[in-house]
Amino acid sequence: MSVQKNNERVTVPAIRARKGGTPLACLTAYTAPVATLLDSACDLLLVGDSVGMVVYGMDSTLAVTLEMMIAHGRAVAARCNHACVVVDMPFGTYEESPEHAYRNAARVMAETGCAAVKLEGGVHMVPTVEFLVKRGIPVLGHIGLMPQSVNVAGGYSARGRTEDEARAIMDDALAVDAAGAFAIVIEGTVEPLAREITGRISAPTIGIGASPACDGQVLVTDDMLGLFSDFTPRFVKRYADLGGAIAAAAEAYAEDVRTRAFPELRHCFGTRPAAAATPAE
Repeated sequence: MSVQKNNERVTVPAIRARKGGTPLACLTAYTAPVATLLDSACDLLLVGDSVGMVVYGMDSTLAVTLEMMIAHGRAVAARCNHACVVVDMPFGTYEESPEHAYRNAARVMAETGCAAVKLEGGVHMVPTVEFLVKRGIPVLGHIGLMPQSVNVAGGYSARGRTEDEARAIMDDALAVDAAGAFAIVIEGTVEPLAREITGRISAPTIGIGASPACDGQVLVTDDMLGLFSDFTPRFVKRYADLGGAIAAAAEAYAEDVRTRAFPELRHCFGTRPAAAATPAE
């Protein structure tokens, strides 16, 4: 299957059509400058509620608000001409009822210009997924390790290790697929189970800490770029060490300021460049 050219918008149907084809390249984005840099390379940019931990320094995603997601979603969508932009529905904005979810999801779509929303949950979220999809709101599902349910699950350990847990995750995948999700994120799930799910459902799967057999992969951009030096999850491959480069640049800048090497007159307004030396006769 061919991949869309970078001057073409990747649509929700185009994502759905990639099942079993060229894997989907997905990353997170929270700001306009980063979205601009990632847009042409990615099929899908996720404005994740991980913004709470990455940008705001929170301990989890639970305190992220709808207003925060709309603000970051609007910034990302405004700069994307190629990637399909999906915005996370934060904790407490969709669980109450399908109608409650619709009101908030419709606001996200209208105020950000995104193409779809993502929500966590399996079998119990089927009525909500169906309700949204039937009313014109595309849904990206999310099963396996679900960060918004971390308190119930008891942490961030990999899911699907026991037979009962694996069966429940498979049931979630089948249910969300049947409900009409155009793709499903599988997070923090043991590899054989993620591989089996990918083979059994009709929607493309997007793995994060799952399996190379998934129909696509997603990473938190800041992890992929090495912006955090204190901890790197096992499932992350670093493609750059921007954290080290930024720290070194800050040290060099601070040294120049303290020694008055910066700014020079050429960095200032109202000054003339030094006269060029006259060549020797």
